[in-house]
Amino acid sequence: MKKIFVNVAFLVLALAMLPLASQAQSRKDKEQTVTIDQTYDVVKLQAPKGKKIKNVIFMVGDGMSLMHMYSAWTVNKGKLNLDNAQAVGLSKTYCANKLITDSGAGGTAFATGHKTNYHMVGTDVNGKPLPSLTDFANAKKLSTGVVVTCRLNDATPADFCCNNVDRDKSYEVAADYTTCDVDYIFGGGSKYFENRPDGRDLFKEMEKKGYQTPRKWDDLAAIKSGKVLAVFDTLDLQVPKVRGNILEKSSMKAIDLLSQNKKGFFLMIEGSQMDDYGHSNDLDMLMQEVIDFDKTVGKVFEWAAKNGETLVVVTADHETGGLTLVDGDLKKGEIVGKFSTDEHSGVMVPVYAFGPGAENFTGIYENTALFDKIKKLLKM
Repeated sequence: MKKIFVNVAFLVLALAMLPLASQAQSRKDKEQTVTIDQTYDVVKLQAPKGKKIKNVIFMVGDGMSLMHMYSAWTVNKGKLNLDNAQAVGLSKTYCANKLITDSGAGGTAFATGHKTNYHMVGTDVNGKPLPSLTDFANAKKLSTGVVVTCRLNDATPADFCCNNVDRDKSYEVAADYTTCDVDYIFGGGSKYFENRPDGRDLFKEMEKKGYQTPRKWDDLAAIKSGKVLAVFDTLDLQVPKVRGNILEKSSMKAIDLLSQNKKGFFLMIEGSQMDDYGHSNDLDMLMQEVIDFDKTVGKVFEWAAKNGETLVVVTADHETGGLTLVDGDLKKGEIVGKFSTDEHSGVMVPVYAFGPGAENFTGIYENTALFDKIKKLLKM
């Protein structure tokens, strides 16, 4: 009976994606012109001078490429918060059984240090569960957090908190949050936590484990300490113009709570929905998501610069859409771009680093090396 429910859930999700696929077909290989309503300022930051690394904040732009960032830099008239990065490298994204990866395998690589098969989350190629950076941090008594704008059972957050051979086993993946022990969890996907086909209420289970379960911002903002599972939407969070700066606010709230641990913390933050608009070839919405992510990067960089003992690493799991910038006007903040695919592409993705230890992230390397570098720098 359980298998039937899982298949139905997958069918519902597949049907929901059909409009995006249809829209992408109508936009592919066609030029789109985009500007933004209002540009935003960027603060020039001085990198911390110390060498001690107490905290690591790992930020993922799902589907983000250099072209995405350069396009956003152009529409913001020549400035991004990511410009403050001290070091830049390139990561190879292929997975164990395919040249073109997905977020399951791509995220598993930097969460666990292992290449795995397409669609797997937090397991090796044989389906064996792998410990992630959050597990290693927990073992060292560091605080841990995951902040995303997608449903929590989606691939990237699952790579850090769950273990399954198929990312589409949505209810099974969500259930793994009851055993992951991450201190601060923020995202969407409440339909997978309550009113489930198996009758479980994961919110109640998490509350019994000592978690607070706020469902709206005012309740989350009022929390002063302790473990948190904050799930704000039935599926993914709303588009940027509707949700506002919730990625920024929830990320800074995570930092506020996790930094209470004198031993340090590891936090993963994902700008999740760039990938969606790469798939649907919607350049306007893609730029809104990239800018939302960059504004969050700016706040995180500012905090890290003041803290002095925090390394921030920003990267992507893969590129989505095959975006090409074909024309534009920097003074007007205008871009003209087109997409070559409604799927992922196989290009290397950028890695940006800010703070102590940033110099370790230059060069060209495997995506698994991100795990190795962070694990070593936090001495886990």
